[in-house]
Amino acid sequence: MLRLLTSILVALPVSAEVHTLTLREAVNLALKQNPDVVIARIDEQRAQATVRVAKGPFTPHVYGGSGLAYTNGYPSSIEGSAPAIFEVKTNMSIFNRPQKFQLDAAKENARGATVDTETKSAEAAYQTASLFLDAQQAARAARSVSAEVENLERVLESTRVRVSEGREIPLEQKRAELNLARARQRDEDFAAAQANAEASLALVLGFPAGDHAHATDDMIDGAAVPETEQAAVDAALENSREMRRLRSQLQARTLERRGYQSARWPVVDLVAQYSLLAKHNYEQFFNRFQRNNTELGVSITIPFLVGSESKGYMGQADADLAKMSAQVNDAHNRIVVEAAKNFQDVKRAQGSMNVARLDLDVQREQVTVLLAQLTEGRVPRSTVDEARMLEQEKWIAYYDAQNGVEKAKLNLLRQTGTILAALK
Repeated sequence: MLRLLTSILVALPVSAEVHTLTLREAVNLALKQNPDVVIARIDEQRAQATVRVAKGPFTPHVYGGSGLAYTNGYPSSIEGSAPAIFEVKTNMSIFNRPQKFQLDAAKENARGATVDTETKSAEAAYQTASLFLDAQQAARAARSVSAEVENLERVLESTRVRVSEGREIPLEQKRAELNLARARQRDEDFAAAQANAEASLALVLGFPAGDHAHATDDMIDGAAVPETEQAAVDAALENSREMRRLRSQLQARTLERRGYQSARWPVVDLVAQYSLLAKHNYEQFFNRFQRNNTELGVSITIPFLVGSESKGYMGQADADLAKMSAQVNDAHNRIVVEAAKNFQDVKRAQGSMNVARLDLDVQREQVTVLLAQLTEGRVPRSTVDEARMLEQEKWIAYYDAQNGVEKAKLNLLRQTGTILAALK
C-alpha cells in the first residue's frame, strides 16, 4: 500500500511557479536561502562549536558515581580510588600553553569561517544580480525582436503585393521571407535565453527546480561605484574578504606553531574529589575512621622528553606560513590590478552605451523624417518599414550596451567588496 501511494505521488505533476521580483528582493532572498550561503552558515556554526570543544579543558568537569565494592582484606584502590559509597570528582586545566594556543587557533578559524560566510553571501548576491541582468536583457531584446517580427510581416505582405503587380522582382520577396525567418529565429532564441536565465535565477534563490524568477526593470544604483581608479583600488584592498581570510588562516597557523613550540611547558591542572566511605571497608584496618573525605589540589606535569614530533610539526607549520605569506602578497597584487581593470571596464562600457544611445537617437529621428516624407508621398511604405526594422536593431544594440554597463558595475562592486551594501 505504501509503495503504491509513493508511486502515485511521484506520478503527480509538479506545478512550477513564476516569482516576479525586483533586484533587491532577489538579492535579499538569495542571502536567506541560497544553498551555498546556507552551507557556509552551517560550517560557521561548526567552527563555533569547535571553539567550545577547545575551551573544554579550561572548564570544570564534574563526575559523580559510586565506587562501592566488597573487600576481603586491606581495601586497595580500584582505578585510583578507594572503595566508596559515593564520590564526586572534578578537574580542569589552570595552565596549559599548548591547549591555550589550540583554543586561540580555533577562535581564529571561527573568524575565518565568518569571513567565508560573508564571501559566499557576496558571491550569491553577484550571481543573483548577474542572472537578473541576463533575464532583463533577454526580455527587452525579445520585446524588440517581437516588434521587428511584426514589422517584417508587414514588409513581406507589401512586397508580395508589389511582386504580384510586377513592381518588384521575386528575389525581393525571397529576401523579405529570409529576413522574417531570421527575426523569428532570433525571437525564439531570446525567449529561450530568458527562460534559461529565469530558471537559473530561481535555483540561485533556492526555489525548487522548475520554478522561474521573473526580473523587473529596475537598475543597479550607480552611486555605489567608486568615482576614481585609486578609490576603487583602495576600497578593494580595504574590503577584500580574500585578504581577510588569508590573514586569518595565517594567524591561526601561527598560533598552532606556537602551540607546538610550547610542548616543553609544564601543565597545571586543578583536581578535587569528595568520597563517602563505608565503615566495613576500613574499620578493621585503621584506628581512626572518617566517612567524609575531601581532596583539593593541583596536578603538575613537567615534560622532560617530548620526542621529535613537536619539531616536525613546527617544520610543517613554517612551510605553511611561508606559503601563506606568498599567497597574501600574490592576492594583494592581483587585487590591485583587477580593481584598476574593472574600473576601466566600467568607463569603456559607459562609452559604448553612449555611442549606442546616439546611434539609436539618430535612427529614431530618421524614422520620424521618413514618416513625414511618407505622408507627403515622397517615399514608399517599404522604406519606412525597413527604417523601423533598423530602429529595433538599434534598440537591441542599446540594450546590449546597457547590460554591459550593468555587468561591468557588478564586477567592480564585487571586486571592491561593496556589492552587498549596493544591492541589499
